[in-house]
Amino acid sequence: MNDKASRYPQRVRNELRFRELTVLRTERISAGFQRIVLGGEALEGFSSRGFDDHIKVFFPQPGCRFTPPIVTDEGIVWGDGMRPPSRDYTPLYDAERHELALDFFIHDGGVASAWAMQAREGDLLTVAGPRGSLVVPEDYAYQVYVCDESGMPALRRRLEGLSRLSVRPAVTALVSVENPAYQDYLAHLATFDIEWLGHDEPAMAARLARLQVPAEDYFIWITGEGKVVKNLSSRFESEAFDSQLVRAAAYWHNK
Repeated sequence: MNDKASRYPQRVRNELRFRELTVLRTERISAGFQRIVLGGEALEGFSSRGFDDHIKVFFPQPGCRFTPPIVTDEGIVWGDGMRPPSRDYTPLYDAERHELALDFFIHDGGVASAWAMQAREGDLLTVAGPRGSLVVPEDYAYQVYVCDESGMPALRRRLEGLSRLSVRPAVTALVSVENPAYQDYLAHLATFDIEWLGHDEPAMAARLARLQVPAEDYFIWITGEGKVVKNLSSRFESEAFDSQLVRAAAYWHNK
């Protein structure tokens, strides 16, 4: 592997496992987010090496008992009965406490949000994955992070990791939120350069256009609604930017 390639994010695979976990506690950790902390023997061997990993979360429906499927050499074997709705979430794993936290953005009409607000200690929740991780080096000299509420848990995980470095890189985080009260979710990371914008795609595009990205040793991460991500990331699709150092991922789609 040449020196340049060794600086690229690397993909690693994980064994796919479905885990039935138990709610240990719940906490409203900010104006916009409800935290659900999970544990149990099934958490043994859990691995998540990428800050924006995602796991599939299956939300139980009233009156229905969901039996996690079995993973075989031939594939996934689903049991009988209705398969519950699922969504992707950023895993926040605490290896020392052997606990898995999920931070749910609370909003009207969301199956995940509704479950999170009703969850109680002792409830069961099935999760699967992550099937793989994109391991992004932490020491790029200049780093840009762009997200809306859906990407804030991943951004929080990343900035908490960067805060532990002996030499902190230059970071610009551009976060789009509907309600300024949601800023409290990242309040403990205020030493980073976090700029708050409303849900205003033109304003975000204009801010990205003003960035002075160095010719090398940088990383750019853009997430959020699918069409918005596509539009914003187009600014970095020219030959001036290394596509291996720009990650654009849709976290949700506006139907």
